[in-house]
Amino acid sequence: MARDTSARVWGRDTVEFGRVTAFSDGLFSIAMTLLIVEVTVPHLVDKESTRELWQQLEDLIPNFVGFFISFAMIGRYWVAHHKMFSVIRGTDYGLIVRNLFYLAFIAFLPFPTALLGDYFGNPLAVIAYAVVAGTVSTLEVVLIRYAWRAKLLRVRVTPAVMRWASIMSLSPVVAFAVSIPVAFASSVAAVVIWFLPLVFGIFMARRAPAGAEVLE
Repeated sequence: MARDTSARVWGRDTVEFGRVTAFSDGLFSIAMTLLIVEVTVPHLVDKESTRELWQQLEDLIPNFVGFFISFAMIGRYWVAHHKMFSVIRGTDYGLIVRNLFYLAFIAFLPFPTALLGDYFGNPLAVIAYAVVAGTVSTLEVVLIRYAWRAKLLRVRVTPAVMRWASIMSLSPVVAFAVSIPVAFASSVAAVVIWFLPLVFGIFMARRAPAGAEVLE
């Protein structure tokens, strides 16, 4: 089919739909690549000094931690984005605009990552990362719920399944919000909280409503 019944909805086999997914995948790959660009190779006074190089590498540990955290985060967002578009029958301008807002924060994520790597002990650096990542998770819910309300999904999703999926996607938002006051006491503790949704996800997966497999 060339187009869907609505003149403003483009089906999966159209150029317009392909451009949206290609642009999204390209931006994800660029954002993930930029994460390592922010980690600079140490400059040594004595290039043969093992001690100096070791000290410089130790100083870069927060940058390495920030890289792997953000790589895992963006990777998780890409997987979720991929799964969502796999169940979408077509796209319209509303979804395209919301997707652009979502991608804007994905593209911005390397900046708070660099901030976290350079100033890991500063609570404002941790908070900046939590705010940006939490915004991405929130927009993830905005995307899927818009597609559901606009009847752009090609699978049947009940209100119960949508509520369950929304709770799953919003759990990182809660973790990021909780980590903000904790960051003033301990940056390490704040970052640990970011991974608690993984445990919550296992708990919620066991309580998935009937039909939830279409969004997994």
